[in-house]
Amino acid sequence: MAHSTQSKATRRDFLKLAAGAAGVAAGPWVSRNAEAKPVSIVFARESSYVKNFDVHFQNVMAPAYEKATGIKIEYQIQAAGGSAVPQLVSMVENKSGADLAWVQQEWLYRDALVDVSDIAEAVGKEQGGWYDEIKRLSIDKGKWKSVPNGNIGQLMNYRRDWFDEVGVKRFPDTWDEFLEAGIKLKAKGHPFGMSMGHGFADNYSWLYPLLWSYGVTVMDKDGRKVALDTSETAKAVEFVKKLYKEACIEDCIGWLDPHNNKAFLTGQISCTNNAYSIMVSAKRDLPEMGKVIEHGLNPKGPTGQRYHSLVPVTHGVFSYSKDPQAAKDFLRWIMDPKQYRPWIASGDMYFAPYLHAFDRVPEWDIEPRVKPFQKVLETGKLTSWPAPANRQHGEVINRWIVIDMFTKAITGTPTKTAIAEAVSQIKTIYG
Repeated sequence: MAHSTQSKATRRDFLKLAAGAAGVAAGPWVSRNAEAKPVSIVFARESSYVKNFDVHFQNVMAPAYEKATGIKIEYQIQAAGGSAVPQLVSMVENKSGADLAWVQQEWLYRDALVDVSDIAEAVGKEQGGWYDEIKRLSIDKGKWKSVPNGNIGQLMNYRRDWFDEVGVKRFPDTWDEFLEAGIKLKAKGHPFGMSMGHGFADNYSWLYPLLWSYGVTVMDKDGRKVALDTSETAKAVEFVKKLYKEACIEDCIGWLDPHNNKAFLTGQISCTNNAYSIMVSAKRDLPEMGKVIEHGLNPKGPTGQRYHSLVPVTHGVFSYSKDPQAAKDFLRWIMDPKQYRPWIASGDMYFAPYLHAFDRVPEWDIEPRVKPFQKVLETGKLTSWPAPANRQHGEVINRWIVIDMFTKAITGTPTKTAIAEAVSQIKTIYG
């Protein structure tokens, strides 16, 4: 089901609204002393897979802000795929670079971020309140150190036509049904491709929810005790071994984040866990395939619960900025609904706001097949859940300890040994 004329019209309407609104919405927070204003503000963000999002910012929002305030916005786009975090850490160490940024893994440099509680609380009050889970990332020691911008939803991307071919008429509701469907599809030459390599999203976004749905977490809620060493963990690992052997393409255990996109778009796999980006590419470059792609929620586990992993985009202001208040004023302006709603709409809701005001907005109907991504916020957890998102958690993630637990078991290490090795490494990290 490709874009209908109606959905295109809807989008045009949003962009028209954007052009009109951005031009008039300076807001009280930018009426600063003209003599004290900085000449420019540098805003760093990882490039968006949905190009319209960056284009809208550059062509509509930045010029509108400059017109309203005289301050030029320099939009510094960083390459996607893991290089942004080292760049951010380097900026903090050298006290130079961006004034504000998409602050990935902010636990690495929270002390270098200014308190933005006034903005976050005003935005929450204005737009229906924040989803609780994101507060566990953005709030540190009682203060908001970043303002959530949106979630890059991760769901099952699948080929509706191939699922139909093997008689699977609705997306599997449980992991066991998912395995059954995968066995049938692999027999027809259409295996699953579930990322299990050293990426940063497509691996965590199904393996962590799968663990959680077995009743397992990596740490306890205080982040003091490793909680991974259980019989349920062994059952989850054994399930993934079976899924890999009977339903998956062989090389997916080594995949980085771009690999599953490529395998899907070249017709090698029938299903993977990914953002909305596969459909974006297909609709642009492979329109026939674009018509048959659908999105399914992560299956439920033995506990009867369904989980998703959040991939948060949050914005923070650096304390080394020449004028942190000017950067904060700009951040407040971005989050005003007059700017924020058209900006989010320009990316077809690729970034799902963590604000309840967006739970029932027409933007979700721009592309109806994107609607399931809204559900990610209801069942979404940070990868640290239920423990704090801190440096130790970051080290577990960045060393792929839990991911490697699964791949070691798949490639011959006894399940008990693979779990014991992971537990030992995590205990060392948490001290």
